[in-house]
Amino acid sequence: MRPEDQPKIRSEVSSRLFDSVLAQTQRGDQHRLSEVINDNLYHELERLRRGDCDGDPAADKSFYMDLRRKLPHASDAQQQKMLRTLLDRFVDEICGNFDERVYRVSTRFVPLALGGLLTGLSPGRLLEGLDVQGSLDRHVVIDGDVEQVHRLNELGTLVFAPTHVSNLDSVVLGYTFHRMGLPPVIYGAGLNLFTNRLMGYFMRNLGAYTVDRRKTAPLYKNSLKEYATATLEMGYNNLFFPGGTRCRNGAIETQLKKGLLGTSIGAYRNNLTARADTGRIFIVPVNLSFPLVLEAATLIREHLRRSGRARYIIVDDEFSRARRWFDFIRGLVTMDAKIHVTFGDALDPFGNDLNEDGDSLDPTGRVIDPARYLHVDGKPAADTRRDMEYTRMVSSKLMDRYRQNNVALETHALAFTCLELYRRNASEQDLYRFLRSLGPEMSLNMDEVEQTLGELIDQLQALEAAGKIRCTDAIREGDIDTIIRRGLRSFGTYHTTPVLERRGVRIHLGDTNLLFYYRNRLEGYGLLGAPNLLEGDTIS
Repeated sequence: MRPEDQPKIRSEVSSRLFDSVLAQTQRGDQHRLSEVINDNLYHELERLRRGDCDGDPAADKSFYMDLRRKLPHASDAQQQKMLRTLLDRFVDEICGNFDERVYRVSTRFVPLALGGLLTGLSPGRLLEGLDVQGSLDRHVVIDGDVEQVHRLNELGTLVFAPTHVSNLDSVVLGYTFHRMGLPPVIYGAGLNLFTNRLMGYFMRNLGAYTVDRRKTAPLYKNSLKEYATATLEMGYNNLFFPGGTRCRNGAIETQLKKGLLGTSIGAYRNNLTARADTGRIFIVPVNLSFPLVLEAATLIREHLRRSGRARYIIVDDEFSRARRWFDFIRGLVTMDAKIHVTFGDALDPFGNDLNEDGDSLDPTGRVIDPARYLHVDGKPAADTRRDMEYTRMVSSKLMDRYRQNNVALETHALAFTCLELYRRNASEQDLYRFLRSLGPEMSLNMDEVEQTLGELIDQLQALEAAGKIRCTDAIREGDIDTIIRRGLRSFGTYHTTPVLERRGVRIHLGDTNLLFYYRNRLEGYGLLGAPNLLEGDTIS
């Protein structure tokens, strides 16, 4: 974000929300202003009571308690001042920054660091002047309609809506946009990611704004949405993770949070009202496909704990922070992998497809004027229920795009095959007891794995031919030996315990949780007649 725009956006967001709250309370759409203020104070004080805070909780509590003490005796003018104070506090916390100098440094540093991650170069070799940039280009595969992304970037403002796999997503996407020659994007990042001083410094100065998911105060949530809306209106490309957070079970998102997605409609409507020349907004779905995921062990354990409740016993003896980071560093110098970044066909803010010129199309392919979706009595106007339905339509289209552009990787195919073979031989029908029944003594015959994997490959190839999924070259070519070799190598590289390991003519199970996690990336495609393990608690 340009430095001159930062104070303008802060002031605009705070003023819009201030005017909106006053208008709603005066019309009777909300309770009295004092009750609105008190409700937000309650949410913040409850958050502090739970200990969900960073920084100086004592100072925060003192600030909110002072407002609460003054509120019962405050005049209308004083209440309005309190409202402005609350809004300014929330907006100042959220607002991002951009520093061109930091951006220039990061675009040199990120390829070096990410290259070490993907190519297995040791720190010493990174300093030997090797072609890290060229190597990185080979290991981050950019696919999909890249030309459309460039055309739409010239025609209007982009909202990138990626799947969310890992905390590495933002780094990989930032590198991808830079490599494509696109401008930096504005994006929300969890407040926890700013606790690391070095990472926080770079993120704050590369356009990231903070999102504290522990905050439930309505004014805070509205501040987030209005900030995103204002930046879109000013022509800044945005990046939203519609899933809201990293997918815990490893699958493609099946539910999306619609709050930030809906800001594209608000921004488009405001641009129409202001008759902005560059008011067009386009939503670009992006799939991120990792053969290995840094936080996979922690994510799947949290998923199983939440969904399985007391039926699933978590043994926390090898995933402590020190051991986890030790294994991650070990993985940096040995892993050879490719990350796939796939751009899906873009949409307008109402979920309509686009032609090559960025024009909106109806289901029959005819060009339509999307502005009419917002008209009331011939003029663009807000309608909360109507706009929520439009956002729901966008969410549905995004999930379809995610499934179509999901890249089936070797680790996914091998994990799906092996867990399905274990499932077929299981007598236990409860999913969580089934997972607990698997252990290191379990193994599969290599011939059986190859035969079932061959069946899976045939199905994946048919799905790709129908445009329902994407495959790597090895899967597309049906190269079973390469798929098994790459899958086993990846599974034996980073995680504390190898997910799968070959010993002679058998493949032995190492980590059941992670086998389930990587298998889930191919969930819901009807492969091998396997049940949908994420829909219920049974396996057949």
